[in-house]
Amino acid sequence: MEQKIYKRKILDAIERQIEAKEIIVLTGMRRVGKTTLCRFIFDKIKSKNKVFFNLENPLDQKIFEEDDYNNIMHNLESHGVIKEEKAFIFLDEVQDMPCVIKAIKYLYDHYDIKFFLTGSSSFYLKNLFPESLAGRKFIYELFPLDFEEFLVFKGLDKKNEREFGKKIQNKIIFEYEKYKVYYEQYLNYGGFPAVVLAKNKEQKILRLNDIFKSYFEKDVKILADFRDIRVFRDLILLLMDRAGSRVGVSKLASELGVTRPTIYSFLSFLEQTYFIHFVSPYTKSTGKEISKAKKIYMCDNGILNLFGKPSSGSLLENAVFLNLKKYGLVNYYQKRTGREIDFVLDGKIGLEVKKTGVKSDYKKLEESASRLNLKQKYLVTKNFSKNDYSILAQDL
Repeated sequence: MEQKIYKRKILDAIERQIEAKEIIVLTGMRRVGKTTLCRFIFDKIKSKNKVFFNLENPLDQKIFEEDDYNNIMHNLESHGVIKEEKAFIFLDEVQDMPCVIKAIKYLYDHYDIKFFLTGSSSFYLKNLFPESLAGRKFIYELFPLDFEEFLVFKGLDKKNEREFGKKIQNKIIFEYEKYKVYYEQYLNYGGFPAVVLAKNKEQKILRLNDIFKSYFEKDVKILADFRDIRVFRDLILLLMDRAGSRVGVSKLASELGVTRPTIYSFLSFLEQTYFIHFVSPYTKSTGKEISKAKKIYMCDNGILNLFGKPSSGSLLENAVFLNLKKYGLVNYYQKRTGREIDFVLDGKIGLEVKKTGVKSDYKKLEESASRLNLKQKYLVTKNFSKNDYSILAQDL
């Protein structure tokens, strides 16, 4: 039975660059759908002069194991590639064969080849590509599904307004009720495609466990040179309970019995392999009252909910962030006195996350937003409200 392919939002942007010379690099966490997306693009390319290799396969690696890179073209010809015509070559999991990058550069410069590369680790790829493929690549990052994509995988079509003001104007209780049960699933099990498509709770939990294990076994143990993996694991569990909170490096170092530089190296690895996201404080004001610590969010609500002990409020805030970051630069604001704004979008929009927002919540947001001269301010709520200052979380 043929596997059904679900369209991802990033697809349109990539398709516009299919005929461009530059190499397409698609990166992101494992199991976010990079291979599936590339297979879809491969099938859409009308040319027959194309081939797809998985570099996890030693036999596919062998094709590129040549001292003279011109010999690689002879190897490709045996797979149906015609060097006199433009060729489309897809290489999946390039992090499993680091030396292939030099070969790709040579082939790119000397033959008419359009390369599509996928890799599961930003940490690895960002260190691998900057110099060797400078000026020769377009990088795209793929993340777990946002809520709109989640609904596509459920066979539903919900197009959210881009403008925040229109999100308020278009609130309809019927629409809210229609999608409420799906948003609850999204909050609890997240947006990894395989998890979303799982038939029941048991399958979802099994797949989430498998995703976490795969990350730990293939990214952490292979790419990282950490002396004590157990400390790294314990840090992940501590961070789970801090989702939506500021990260205190000194406190983490004390709790785990390691140095601050060790914590910084762990955090850098987690961020660059897409496991965590940092949100910096909004610094338009130069006053000393603004906190300098970054807030932390997890890559996916399913991972957070299964391995952490989040409150319902933390799950909601984490999901809001994951859906908000596609709109632009996300910061937060907090005075030393404690007053804060959960999210500041592009230095223009203040957003406060509440399960059910009330007028007093909005008044507090207004006061903070006015000090920063934010043009717009809204409550982002899980529950439906008719007021003209609340945006539904499911509409982000």
